[in-house]
Amino acid sequence: MKFFIDTANLAQIKEAHDLGILDGVTTNPSLMAKEGVKGDEAIRNHYKTICELVDGDVSAEVFSTDFESMVAEGKVLAAIHPNIVVKVPMIKDGIKALKWFSDNGIKTNCTLIFSAGQAILAAKAGANYVSPFIGRIDDSGWDGMELIGQIAQIYALQGFKAEILAASIRSSLHIVRAAELGANVCTCPLEPILGLLKHPLTDIGLAKFLDDAKKMQH
Repeated sequence: MKFFIDTANLAQIKEAHDLGILDGVTTNPSLMAKEGVKGDEAIRNHYKTICELVDGDVSAEVFSTDFESMVAEGKVLAAIHPNIVVKVPMIKDGIKALKWFSDNGIKTNCTLIFSAGQAILAAKAGANYVSPFIGRIDDSGWDGMELIGQIAQIYALQGFKAEILAASIRSSLHIVRAAELGANVCTCPLEPILGLLKHPLTDIGLAKFLDDAKKMQH
């Protein structure tokens, strides 16, 4: 399973990259705004900087909701760097745009997926990644992880090539469950990734090991 970091914060991207396990980045207009990046040129430059930091796919989201504008925006985004993947919303014109990008050699990520039906459409249209939003499904009282398993099963049966990118991940447990259920990628902030490092028995074992090492030196 690939690890993407969901942020526009360069320091966090660098920290995840320095761990040696980072495969890519997902970001969006909200995350850009959080870092104080506003205006078309500033956003394009920020994407370029991220692409230079990470050797992997970087999802860049379109703002538009109609076919022509999404295609125009996607072309501009894809021209920034070869690692850019154009992120397109799961709407009717989004599906048309996914097909156009697929036919024209531009990689895509279909975002805001909340059902298996939507994931089937996105895969049919040629999306490279589909992004089911786990945390938001949980918030609505349903089980987001069930959807990951369902999509994985359908894609395996049907031979769909799209990669399942588990998004809206809130915890380290979400990452482990997504891996168990067949997600190809998970994207989340740095915190849940670092949370995978932690276990109280590791801390206890390390403390004992260091204590014993100290005794041997005397």
